[in-house]
Amino acid sequence: MKAVVIGAGFGGLASALRLRAKGYSVTLIDRCDSPGGRAQVFEKDGFIHDAGPTVLTAPFLFEELFELFGEKMSDHITLIPLKPWYRFVFSDGEHFDYGGSAEDTINEISRISPEDVAGYKSLLAHSERIFDIGFTKLAERPFDSFFLMFKQVPVLFRLGSYRTVWQFVSSHLKNDKLKRAFSIQPLLVGGNPFDTTSIYSLIHFLENSFGVFFAKGGTGAVVRALLALMERQGINIMMQKTVSSLHIENGQVLGVNIENGDYIKADIFVSNADAPYLYSSMMPTLKLPFMTKTKLAQAHYSMGLFVLYFGTKRTYDDVAHHTIIMGDSYEELLKDIFHRKVLNDDFSLYLHRPTATDKSFAPPDCDSFYVLCPVPNLKAKIDWRQEGEKLQNKIISALSKSVLPGLEENIVSNFYMTPEDFKDDYRSMFGAGFSIAPLFRQSAWFRFHNKAEGVKNLYLVGAGTHPGAGLPGVLSSAKVVDAMVERCR
Repeated sequence: MKAVVIGAGFGGLASALRLRAKGYSVTLIDRCDSPGGRAQVFEKDGFIHDAGPTVLTAPFLFEELFELFGEKMSDHITLIPLKPWYRFVFSDGEHFDYGGSAEDTINEISRISPEDVAGYKSLLAHSERIFDIGFTKLAERPFDSFFLMFKQVPVLFRLGSYRTVWQFVSSHLKNDKLKRAFSIQPLLVGGNPFDTTSIYSLIHFLENSFGVFFAKGGTGAVVRALLALMERQGINIMMQKTVSSLHIENGQVLGVNIENGDYIKADIFVSNADAPYLYSSMMPTLKLPFMTKTKLAQAHYSMGLFVLYFGTKRTYDDVAHHTIIMGDSYEELLKDIFHRKVLNDDFSLYLHRPTATDKSFAPPDCDSFYVLCPVPNLKAKIDWRQEGEKLQNKIISALSKSVLPGLEENIVSNFYMTPEDFKDDYRSMFGAGFSIAPLFRQSAWFRFHNKAEGVKNLYLVGAGTHPGAGLPGVLSSAKVVDAMVERCR
């Protein structure tokens, strides 16, 4: 039996390995130069940058992939626990170090707002109850049946999942700075905390239970280890090959057409392409079912991302591995990004300094950075040829005045990506950073199903499918497909 996996993001890598473990002859195809999808690695002038995800949680999902073949992940990947997990820096200069342990977090809360310690403990306890349902019981369940979704409604209602993440956090905490810090998690998977269902508050318990890690050598080292595992298992890997379309007859995929004219047949197919792009552009002969057309027509997409990569001629030893710099505004800024779709003069930033943990990311006595700025996706009428340079300069100026003094004199080897690059490089609809947004009406059964609608032998993984974006989400989507393939054999 032959299987083709389209796309070498983490969902595709995990699917290829799981199919190989079932005995399939697997071919993995991707249009990028190297595997990893958005987890590419950029190198410039001796500086190394993980292009995409930098936070590794739920390491057991990676361990499982090696265990499928009797190997140990620890023999191939070294995980370094981070402390703190994130440092929040507010516009008035105050900071809040989150994570390391629950005790560390409580000590920090006591320093900023002692009256919120009890509220944080209740928040974490409620997050555990959400985790037990939303992750443990449902993340790996195929949601191709509305009846299964309907059965979960009473449980989700009792957990208050009709509330937004902001409402959930505000019901436990009083201090505005802490409310901002504990509500940003949806932004890590493309959601607005004021719109996203509080089911995503399970992230708090996930982080506290399993930790937050950095892989020595970065996320790129994780990709390389998985690539080596695939090579040891005889998986055929085809890079710099773009699948232009799927050949479908009588409701079944017979093969994939490659842009260079090649054609590859298989028995089953797994797509790690962006789900909206797959349905709208790669299946031209398929008459889409009503629900799929409705999902496409009514889809609400995640924000876009402006990512600035740079090195510095000096080190900033007091800057944490992960720093989140909060702007003056919060709700209004998020409205501008997600709803009004305009660039705000204010912004909040995620700053990644891998050299805080791994000096190999930069030349001696230098630092490597990237800074991620949430921006509107390409449904906004923003000319990034004009605005990209302007936003880069604003970010450099803001960092120079805050956590990176003297940056304007010390920055080197800088370049950036805009939502246009996400559209062109990764075929992401509207340049969205995380496919469709994690709204309740786009979750579980309402999200794009892991088994394609209207096609017998096509399965979907990745950020736009159940259970959602983020490394735990896309790796879990491969587990969902694994179960569905087994069910259909």
